[in-house]
Amino acid sequence: MASLGEKLHRLRQQSFVGREDEVALFRATLATSGMLFVHGPGGIGKSTLLDAFAQVAVGMGRTPTRVDARHLSLGPDPLPVPADEARPVLLIDTYERLESIDDWVRERYLPSLPGDSVVVIAGRHAPGPRWRADPAWRGLMRVVPLGNLPHAAGQAHLAVQRVPESMHEQLLAISRGHPLTLSMLVDAVHRGASPRALSDLPDVVGALLTQLVDEVPTVRHRAALEVCAHVPVTTEDLLTTLLGADAGDMFAWLRTLPFVVESTHGLYPHDVVRDAIDTDLRWRAPDRYADLYRRKLAAFLDQVLAVPGERERIQLLVATILINRTRSGIPMLSALPPTQAYVDRLRDNDRTAIVAMTAASQDERQSGLVTHWMRRQPEAFRVFRLSGELCGYTACLDLTAADIGVDPVVDGMWAYVSEHGSPRPGERVRAWRFFVDREHGQRPSPSMTLSLAVQMLDIIELGDDVAWSLVGAFDDPAQWRQAMEFLDFGAAHGSPGLFVHDWRRTDRAEWSERMHARQIGAPVRRPGPDLDRPVLSRAEFADAVRSALRGLHEPTTLRDNPLLHARVVRSGRNQDGRTPAERLRDLIGTAVRTLPADLAVLVTRTFLEPTTTQERVAESLHLSFNTYRRHRDKAVAHITRWLWDRETGAGAAPP
Repeated sequence: MASLGEKLHRLRQQSFVGREDEVALFRATLATSGMLFVHGPGGIGKSTLLDAFAQVAVGMGRTPTRVDARHLSLGPDPLPVPADEARPVLLIDTYERLESIDDWVRERYLPSLPGDSVVVIAGRHAPGPRWRADPAWRGLMRVVPLGNLPHAAGQAHLAVQRVPESMHEQLLAISRGHPLTLSMLVDAVHRGASPRALSDLPDVVGALLTQLVDEVPTVRHRAALEVCAHVPVTTEDLLTTLLGADAGDMFAWLRTLPFVVESTHGLYPHDVVRDAIDTDLRWRAPDRYADLYRRKLAAFLDQVLAVPGERERIQLLVATILINRTRSGIPMLSALPPTQAYVDRLRDNDRTAIVAMTAASQDERQSGLVTHWMRRQPEAFRVFRLSGELCGYTACLDLTAADIGVDPVVDGMWAYVSEHGSPRPGERVRAWRFFVDREHGQRPSPSMTLSLAVQMLDIIELGDDVAWSLVGAFDDPAQWRQAMEFLDFGAAHGSPGLFVHDWRRTDRAEWSERMHARQIGAPVRRPGPDLDRPVLSRAEFADAVRSALRGLHEPTTLRDNPLLHARVVRSGRNQDGRTPAERLRDLIGTAVRTLPADLAVLVTRTFLEPTTTQERVAESLHLSFNTYRRHRDKAVAHITRWLWDRETGAGAAPP
C-alpha cells in the first residue's frame, strides 16, 4: 500500500502545470553540469518547481539532495555535502534565508563540490551583484526568473482541480496567473465561494499577505508599501509628496523587497502583491484608504505631467488603467488587456490602412468620413503600432462652426453644444469621433487600452480654453455607457450615442474629485453637464464683474453673483481653502495690480477700500467727475478683460 507521503506526492504531480521551458532547461543541465538560479516573488511556485526538478532527476537515475534553508541552522557547516556519487544533484530552496552567508556559498561551498555537479538555487531575490560581476559564475550559471502561469497553464490547473469552466476566466483575472493565489481561490470555490474580486475573500487576502510580504519594520514602512501598491510607479519624489520626510530611506527599503521591480519610471510591486495590499488596506482602514487615494490622485496628475514625451506619459497612464480596471467593477473596463503597442502620430502611408480597417469594422460611409477628417485635421489622429505595424487608431477633433454639414455625427455634436452652452470666443470643443482596432473593432483590445490612455492624457493636459469634451465614436454606445459615466462623461439627452462633459461647469479639479468618489464607492451625482450652473456670455460676464465690484464688501450681494460659479473662480477652490467669494476678491485684487498706478489707486479707493462717495474720490484725485468716470470705466474694462482671458483660457492660469 502506498504511503500517505506517496499519495500526496502523486496528487501534487497531477496539479503541476506549465513551466515546460524551465523543466526542459533543467533536463539539459542534467545532461551536462552547471547551475540554475531560479528567482521570483513569494507564491510564484519555486518550491513546486524544485519538486518537479527532483522528480525529473530521479527519473534519470539521479539521487538529488534537497535543502530548504528554512530548516537549516547556521553553524560552521550549514549546508550538507551531497551524496557521494558521480554527478551529484543539489537543490537549495528559500535561498533568501542564506543571504547572510551568500559570499561563503559562492566562494567556498559551491566551488568545493565536484565539477560535474548540477546545482539549483531558488529564492525570492535575483543573484546579487557579486554573482553577476564574476565572469566565471556568469559563464556557468543560468538565471531563471519565474513569472505567473500563462493563461493556458492556468486553465489546465483549474481543470485538474475540477473548477467549473464558467469560473475559469474570472479566477484567472483575479489571480493574474499567480500560482499561490490561484490555489487559494480554488480552495475558496470548493468551499462554496463565487468571488468576483479579491476583496470578496478577506481571509484569502490576509493569508496572501502573510505568505508574500515579510514583516514590515515600522508604520512608516507600511505606509510606503501601501503607496507603492496604490500607484502605477513609485519614485522618491512621489513618496516625499505623500509621506513627507525620510522618503529616501523608505524608497531604498522598497528597492530591497523581492516583489518590487525597478522600471524606467520608478518602482512597482508584483501584481498580486499590489492587489493584496490594496484590498487589505481598503477593507482594514477605509477612511485612510480614501485619503490616500485622494492625495495619490493629485500627486499622480503632477507625476504624469512631469514625464517628458507623449509616448512615455501614455505608458504611465496605461499602467494606472490596468491597475484600476478590475477595481472599477465595470465589465468593459475590466476586460481591457495589457498592450505592447505604442502610440504614434499619423503618417501619410497610414491613411490607406486606416480607411481599410474602418470599412471592414464599420462601413464605407464611415471610411469616407475618416478620409475627410484625415485630410482636414491630420493632427487629430493617433495611431497604435505593434512592432511598427498599424493595429488601430483614434481621433479627437477640434470642432468649429465651419465643420458643419459633412459629418452627421459632428453635426449632432455641434447642435448639442449650441443648445446647452455654445463655446465662447477663444474656447475649443474637443470631439472624440473615431476609434477602431484592426482585429477587434470596438471591442476591448490593446488599442482600446491605449485609446483610453490617450483620452485621459487629453484631460490631464486640458487647458482652460476647452469648453467641451464629447465622445461619439462608438457604434454600440449602450455597451460603453457605464464606462463613460465612470469617467464623468454623461449621456447627452436627446442625442443618442453622444457622451459629454462641459469643463466650464465641472472643471478638472471637480472631475478628479468625482473620479475619486466613484473609485472608492462614495456617493456622487450622475455625470454630465451641470446645466444649472450658468455659462456666462461676454456681456453677462462684464455685468457680473461690475456687480461684484459694487458689492465687494456686501456679503449678501456677492453671494448671489454668478461669477462665483465661473471657471476662473471655481478652478482654485481646492488650492488653499478660500471660499469662492474670497477667491473672487483676491482675483480682482490681482487684476487691479496689473493696472497703471493712477488707475490702480482710483479702483482701490472706489471699490477695494471705499471710504467715501465717488464724487469725493474724484476730488481727492484732482479729477473732474466726468474724467473720473472715464478712468473708472477704463479700469473696470481692463479688470473685466483680465478675468475673461483667464475664464476662457486666453490668459495665464489664475493665482
